[in-house]
Amino acid sequence: MKSSRPKVMHALAGRPMLQHLTDMLAGLKVAKSVVVVGPGMEEVSERIAPIPTVMQRDRLGTAHAVAQARQLLADFEGTVLVLYGDTPLITAETVKRMLDRRAKSPSPSVVVLGFRPQDPGEYGRLVTGPEGLRAIVEYKDASLEQRTITLCNSGVMALDGKILFELLEQIGNNNAKGEYYLTDIVALAVEQGLIADYVEADAEELLGVNSRAELAAAEAVVQDRLRKKVMAGGATLADPKTVYFNWDTVIGQDVTIGQNVVFGPGVSIADDVEIRPFCHLEGVSVASGALIGPFARLRPGAKIEVGAHIGNFVEIKNATVETGAKVNHLTYIGDARIGAAANIGAGTITCNYDGFGKYHTDIGSGAFIGSNSALVAPIKVGDGAIVGAGSVITKDVAEGALAVGRSSQMELPGWATRFRDKKKAEKKKG
Repeated sequence: MKSSRPKVMHALAGRPMLQHLTDMLAGLKVAKSVVVVGPGMEEVSERIAPIPTVMQRDRLGTAHAVAQARQLLADFEGTVLVLYGDTPLITAETVKRMLDRRAKSPSPSVVVLGFRPQDPGEYGRLVTGPEGLRAIVEYKDASLEQRTITLCNSGVMALDGKILFELLEQIGNNNAKGEYYLTDIVALAVEQGLIADYVEADAEELLGVNSRAELAAAEAVVQDRLRKKVMAGGATLADPKTVYFNWDTVIGQDVTIGQNVVFGPGVSIADDVEIRPFCHLEGVSVASGALIGPFARLRPGAKIEVGAHIGNFVEIKNATVETGAKVNHLTYIGDARIGAAANIGAGTITCNYDGFGKYHTDIGSGAFIGSNSALVAPIKVGDGAIVGAGSVITKDVAEGALAVGRSSQMELPGWATRFRDKKKAEKKKG
């Protein structure tokens, strides 16, 4: 990845790859999870706490990695799932199929997840026979005949916890890499008269991420899944490929989302909302019937209530726009409350920051703020008040009052004509 960050901490849809797996397993209500980490991966341990981690100080292969969990799983006799933090797209449905196969009589001691990629490349091959899975052969150790096999090893396994660590002790490192391969557990189990079998999954689920390009490919898969989920839930995406969701985005029914809309973390959209093209939303809740955009930016702490309108080139941060209020054009609203049915004119700014602290602006219900106004916080505009266009307001405005904070207009008759004549004469003289 060419990064100081551990690979599994790189994000898909705003969530580290590893957490896609741990959250999926939590949904399956597994009895215990253990994460094997390497040196320098404190960030991983901190992020996934309270899930315990064990350290693999010497990277001697996948079997050696699994063996590090022995102390935490010493008394566990159920099924042990082995998954990989850089293969984050595996679904709960696929894992359930592996568990179901383990539970089906005669119960196999080893169930391997296989797949058939378009290009098998250097994946390990699953060697099968009439009685099921017979062995997994790493590509570098495979014969020419074995390399023609199209059924490949994903690395994901479901294993009998009663015999797992006993089998791990028997795995050697007499292979091309000099490593302890977990894949050897299949042949060992078969040699001892145990049953091994496999389950197949779609190749897309088993995309491994080892580069920035593969991370982008995995992001595309995750986004497609999220888009399908949103549309299946009753929302309309005008151009699905241009809409990007975060893993925790909540979208209601009868929501319409235009082209090129991006959802950051912490966004909740209620029913019957329209989000027009080119909007960015993060850390915001939008109530039913609201209209957002186009070209709107809703930042963390924004709360848009029922039927409110947020228009083009409007930025809302840490502010509530109450029921039926309208902020339609070229406006910044930060650290504020916009009362119900208030109307905010184009070019309005809540001046919330003085270089040292943030201050609150409170605009009452039914108030009207004229275009190109600056409201210098802390300030309160009362219910039904009007602020004249072009005003700089530095004091509270009473309920129902008109406030105008601008210089008086001055007019000099004929001045413009005299000015042009003078300049033309100067230009003629050179």
